[in-house]
Amino acid sequence: MNVLNRLLHRRLTQVAFLLAGLVLAAAVAAPLLSPYDPITVVLAEKLQPPSTSHWLGTDHLGRDIFSRLIHAARTSVGSVTAIIACILVLGFAVGCFSGYAGGRIDALLMRICDVFLVFPTFILAMFLIGILGTGLTNVVIAIVLTHWAWYARLIRGFVLSLKNRDYILAARVAGTPKVKIVIQHIVPPVFAQLIVLATLDIGHMMLHVSGLSFLGLGVSPPTPEWGVMINDARQFLWTRPGLIVYPGLMIFVTVMSFNLLGDALRDALDPTMGEKQ
Repeated sequence: MNVLNRLLHRRLTQVAFLLAGLVLAAAVAAPLLSPYDPITVVLAEKLQPPSTSHWLGTDHLGRDIFSRLIHAARTSVGSVTAIIACILVLGFAVGCFSGYAGGRIDALLMRICDVFLVFPTFILAMFLIGILGTGLTNVVIAIVLTHWAWYARLIRGFVLSLKNRDYILAARVAGTPKVKIVIQHIVPPVFAQLIVLATLDIGHMMLHVSGLSFLGLGVSPPTPEWGVMINDARQFLWTRPGLIVYPGLMIFVTVMSFNLLGDALRDALDPTMGEKQ
């Protein structure tokens, strides 16, 4: 409860919770909230201004902008959730095993991580998509492969800082199996740090997905996705700027909300924050 109080005591954090909650709710309930099919083309209603029929107007193919925005939230949130989950599983497994095993195994795994960390993640993701092919599934695979090493190295550092603590050494002396030591004494504190890192990284991953889709390497039309919507609206920048503003605003609000939540969660889980405030 004390952590929750520290997490929610800031007005800005409360706003971030509300905005992130609305985005998640839109992603989950998109089929129920959407007044129109997001991919149905109605050329007779193309580029309509906002009205009671179409709250945010229509695009160049007559598709309802509001419907596409909330369905795009499902695409973005779903893909980022899959990316974060895969990165956490892979990074945690490699980092935990490397840090606890030590020796040559640790050195080998960290050299493999160094290979992935040498290249800028976005450039490496584009390279991998060039090999794997375009599409949302390949985008998820490419982003996971370009980010797992960073998580693995961080988790290894957490494990190294924990494995020589007195209570873990006492568990070893008592003959506790290594697997049990890791599950009971190492996983819980490392997992708390991972939650903070993952929350802070949601916005970063979302920008990757939208950026690759904008370049035509990720989600393919007519599937609604914010990067795809921005790319489709480029030719109407001066005549219908709202077509770019709406998905751009959704990306901005979502990324900002999760970044603020990550900062607040990090502060709430830091026991020294209560002393500073």
